[in-house]
Amino acid sequence: MTPLSSPRARVRIGVLGLALLAGLAAPAPASAADTPAAPTVEEQRLDKAAPQEILRRSGFDSVAPEFARVLGGARSYADARRLVVRQGAALWRRAVDRAQGRGPAGGDLSRDDDRPLYWARLGMTRELRAWEPSFGVSAGQRAALLGELERNSRGQTSIRYPCGGTLKRVLVTGFDPFTLDRDIRISNPSGATALALDGTVIETAEGRVRVETAVFPVRWQDFAEGTVERTLRPVLPKVDLFATVSQGRVGRFDVERTNGAWRGGFPDNENIGRTETVPVGDPASQPQWTSTTLPYKAIVAANTGRFPVYDNTSVTEIPAGGTGPVVRADGPTPGSTARAGGGGDYLSNEIAYRATLLRDRLGLGATLPGGHVHTPVLQFGTGNTDPATGAVTDPEFVRNRLDIIAQVRSILSVAVDASGGASGGASGGASGQEASPDVA
Repeated sequence: MTPLSSPRARVRIGVLGLALLAGLAAPAPASAADTPAAPTVEEQRLDKAAPQEILRRSGFDSVAPEFARVLGGARSYADARRLVVRQGAALWRRAVDRAQGRGPAGGDLSRDDDRPLYWARLGMTRELRAWEPSFGVSAGQRAALLGELERNSRGQTSIRYPCGGTLKRVLVTGFDPFTLDRDIRISNPSGATALALDGTVIETAEGRVRVETAVFPVRWQDFAEGTVERTLRPVLPKVDLFATVSQGRVGRFDVERTNGAWRGGFPDNENIGRTETVPVGDPASQPQWTSTTLPYKAIVAANTGRFPVYDNTSVTEIPAGGTGPVVRADGPTPGSTARAGGGGDYLSNEIAYRATLLRDRLGLGATLPGGHVHTPVLQFGTGNTDPATGAVTDPEFVRNRLDIIAQVRSILSVAVDASGGASGGASGGASGQEASPDVA
């Protein structure tokens, strides 16, 4: 036996270590190439008239063809991975730049529109799903590439704050459009807000605030696989405030006081429903409820824009010892089981639950203001309400979206100022109604 201290042994151990590291650094080579998958439910909607018009009128109709051309030039899996990361990040930057007035508009669609990013991303994922390289890729490798494309094109990998200085740091998240089988023209004001605010600086009484943003899919499975925690875990310890944002009720903003550990089953963008306890790590220590630490009292009291803002305290619970759900206007009772948070039982409630649970598990619950804000439903103008015959945009639709974006910015400013001292408050404004099942 060669002694472990001999030079030969050290060389052997070093080579073995490098081999092990190489194995961990990349997916194992495919023994046989997988068969390209059929387009997903989301991707199949791409060929409808409205998505094609949105892409054409924003200039984003060139994104997927260009991605397919570049991807076709890949000569290895590692090469393909680099291309996918670069192209995904470029799509996010392009969408942010368009929303913030940099570069050409690419068409006559309003710059504040979030839908070009959504549909262009789906065009890219469809191309990647159908890609057949000469060197072959395994199912695992293709899934890894799709994951890289998703994360980089959603801003999830580009959250960066300046080092040092006195700028406060705020994180905001948004969502894709959803309920597209109901109306494929739908835009999500939370996603539009994320594009409008990413990398911007807000002037507040407490000083300058740097905002970074990311957008999340409306898909149960992505949340079960930890997309929220993977994105937020490295960021939350570094920020001064966070707000998960989604579209909620008609004509109003809501600061959701309580989030519940329950999925209500409403179909996601893949037309899949899930009815179960929110799946998280370490379920033995999982609470039924989490709470906002945003300064809701100050937010409700401030004049932030044309839409009223409510402190929503309503939840739906099964009381301790009970058997059926009960709506509680003033929050959960001790020992109850969650059936809906203030934000309902869909993915908006779930991102709020996951983000605030992560905050608490990181030991930041007493010091980090954070929680969920629901925007008004983004509505088309009068006379443009028929999905079958209506236009993809109109002046009132654009005005509503711009007003929502501006009001979210104002709410963040108030929240930062009010969080200069203690966060939250002993009492809030008007209590809200029970959430609809499909707020996100």
